Amino acid sequence: MTISQTRATGGIYIEEKGVAVHIDPGPGALVHMCGQGIDPRQLDGVFVSHCHPDHYNDAEILVEAMTHGGTRKRGVLAGSVSVLMGVGEFSPAVSPYHQKKPGRVEVMNPGDSVEIGHLRVVATPAVHSDPTAIGFVIETRGGRISYSGDTVLREEVVKAHRGSDLLILNVTRPLGMEIPHHMSTGDALEFVKTVEPEMAVLTHFGGKFTEHLAEKEALFVERHSGVNTIAARDFMRISL
Repeated sequence: MTISQTRATGGIYIEEKGVAVHIDPGPGALVHMCGQGIDPRQLDGVFVSHCHPDHYNDAEILVEAMTHGGTRKRGVLAGSVSVLMGVGEFSPAVSPYHQKKPGRVEVMNPGDSVEIGHLRVVATPAVHSDPTAIGFVIETRGGRISYSGDTVLREEVVKAHRGSDLLILNVTRPLGMEIPHHMSTGDALEFVKTVEPEMAVLTHFGGKFTEHLAEKEALFVERHSGVNTIAARDFMRISL
């Protein structure tokens, strides 16, 4: 989907009572924010889960927006070790130049947390081709939002998201079409059944998902878990 842009790949924007953060700003994040009437200069935080371009591509330009073109040292930039320091084959996804612009830069490992106003963001484990990949739990006044990031199904990954009200899962392949390093619909079902959130959202669809199939896969998870499950749509908004 990232290459074809059949579906938008701008990531997730969270706003509550004057605090705004953007998670995994992939290609199109800036353009789509502006198109939706969201001012990127009002961002308070940019979070990147791992060092793959479908998750970090627009991170630097959002940092520039958050810091008002680098003229104000404000906001938080946070991400995995690979994103901010580089590891193995992965160079830092955000340049040293851009890392000097925000008020704070936080390298996050599983269990680390960052507070921005009344929001608290906790890094969760992920098992992916980027060895330092993480997910996030965002604790808000309205509820607890979990974002798996790119990962396979593992007990320690699922455990970190228990108690969440809204569970957002990156599901790349439909049922029975598994590939390495990512979850399929079957994995999503087990994840949802264990966490038991109020609502689950499937996103990060690979090319094997069509619009119709995505809805069908979400319905499969809902029927077998008893949890309200929906397939993400471009520019979809959810109120907690």
